[in-house]
Amino acid sequence: MADLSPDPVPRAFLGVENSVSGQRWVSRLDQAGQNRALAIAQVHGLPDLTARVLAGRGVGVDEAMAFLDPTIRTLMPDPMTLADCGKAAERLARAVRSAEKVAIFGDYDVDGAASSALMSRFLGHFGIEATIYIPDRIFEGYGPNPAAIDHLIDEGAELIVTVDCGSTSNDALAAAARRGIDVVVIDHHQMSHDMPACHALVNPNREDDLSGQGHLCAAGVVFLVLVATAKVLREGGDPRARTLDLLAWLDLVALATVCDVVPLKELNRAYVVKGLLAARHMGNAGLAALFRKAGLGGPVTPYHLGFLIGPRINAGGRIGNAALGSRLLTLDDNSQAETIAAQLDDLNRERQAMEAAMLAEAEAEAAAEYGDGSSASVIVTAREGWHPGIVGLLAARLKEKFRRPAFAIAFDPSGKGTGSGRSISGFDLGRMVRGALDEGLLVKGGGHAMAAGLTVERGNLGRLRTFFEERAQKGVASLVSNQSLKIDGALGASGATLELIDQLETAGPYGSGHPQPIFAVPMHRLADSRLVGASHIKVTLEAADRARLEGIAFRAGGTALGDMLLNSRGRQIHVAGTLSADFWQGTRRVQIRVLDAALAI
Repeated sequence: MADLSPDPVPRAFLGVENSVSGQRWVSRLDQAGQNRALAIAQVHGLPDLTARVLAGRGVGVDEAMAFLDPTIRTLMPDPMTLADCGKAAERLARAVRSAEKVAIFGDYDVDGAASSALMSRFLGHFGIEATIYIPDRIFEGYGPNPAAIDHLIDEGAELIVTVDCGSTSNDALAAAARRGIDVVVIDHHQMSHDMPACHALVNPNREDDLSGQGHLCAAGVVFLVLVATAKVLREGGDPRARTLDLLAWLDLVALATVCDVVPLKELNRAYVVKGLLAARHMGNAGLAALFRKAGLGGPVTPYHLGFLIGPRINAGGRIGNAALGSRLLTLDDNSQAETIAAQLDDLNRERQAMEAAMLAEAEAEAAAEYGDGSSASVIVTAREGWHPGIVGLLAARLKEKFRRPAFAIAFDPSGKGTGSGRSISGFDLGRMVRGALDEGLLVKGGGHAMAAGLTVERGNLGRLRTFFEERAQKGVASLVSNQSLKIDGALGASGATLELIDQLETAGPYGSGHPQPIFAVPMHRLADSRLVGASHIKVTLEAADRARLEGIAFRAGGTALGDMLLNSRGRQIHVAGTLSADFWQGTRRVQIRVLDAALAI
């Protein structure tokens, strides 16, 4: 008789049922996954750990080698499979042929800046000096508005192209239609069936789009539209289209793909792999200037794009001139690039100081409202006087701290609140926000699964909190109760080598949808731990054979993880984290970023 009992719960990795962070450690690979990893290693001659990483991310035996070498040629779809891409390409080609005056309306984040720069550089190749308009985050908010559209038309715009925005800007696009000006929308945000009035709307997340490219960021969609436009111009006999090198601009696409935290799968992986190669050539004067300001050491990696360059570009849109980022990315003049990079670097330092002060207030409010957060499904903090450009960063920090979806809302003196939310994996925040909008609780709201923005009147804040709690309770409770840390494998200090890191990099790039490998370092003595910087904890792990591994736990000060590391010197512990090659004074060395820990009992 067949055994119909449920599958047994897999054993905890290293027996860690409840780590210092409250997580159960489990192997990323079940038995089938382990078999697949073994087959990948044997068939293709790959190192065991690399094979485990591939198998743990759903890569099959037959596709392993192609996965390790993603190319634009093999992964790029026919751009014409995107709804309206043909119409957009024909309209852009007409603007090029007629040398029309084109205005580009972009968003104020990295994706918007990179998308605007891509479109500007493309048009510039054909002799069109396009105007880039980036709205002020505080005074105009997200996306096109009728006043800005009228201004661009008054300035002579004959075609308006919106990038990373526009899909839900019905009033603004209607204003353009009334004045007889075509608008081409290139976007990736979720949208309803209510289509705005425009010449073409290219958005793989529109309901009737069957391209399957909904995982792309806006810059990724813009690149496909430009590929289609270049083909139209080439087939029309324009000789300038034959000298166009779109691949040289993949550094901008990679930057946007990493910073917009879209899934690193399929075409996105090729965008980032090939974009990193382009970035390492330092062909974009603006990016090169920012790398110098950030003190880049070693070749460009996704980490550098996401944590060094992205925040500096975003700083302009958050607390300064929103157009600085897109302007910088269009420059070819090194002197001008250095000037703007310095401005963005200064703004980023100012942003960091503001964020630290606001975060202390937000954490205090969250603790007063929700305690340790265990009884809440969604954390919502709000205060008058917060800078609206920084609420997204606060939401991200609160989400990390409480391990729940979180919102931060900045109210102005009139009672209007501008808020931003960040979600945990598995919970669709954008859908919940759109539900609140449908219920009349919000003035504006939208986003995608992991991040959302909203505008709310102070009088509706209590009702909004209740709505979020009721809507999220069941789903978040299930996700939180099953919190686990997936471990790709175990290694000792002597096994954490630069050679291993180089092998693992071949399975990258890592990011959203393709997580960086997490390794357990079992039974090592915590030889040293100390606070560095504002809240980071530096550690030294020592194995039984005296081999040592340096590590760091970022922003761990004041957390359960940080307290344990500071108070457990000399004890045997298990550590879980990600490996990286740290450049220090010109020397490349291995470091583990500590994500979790447990006492070895």
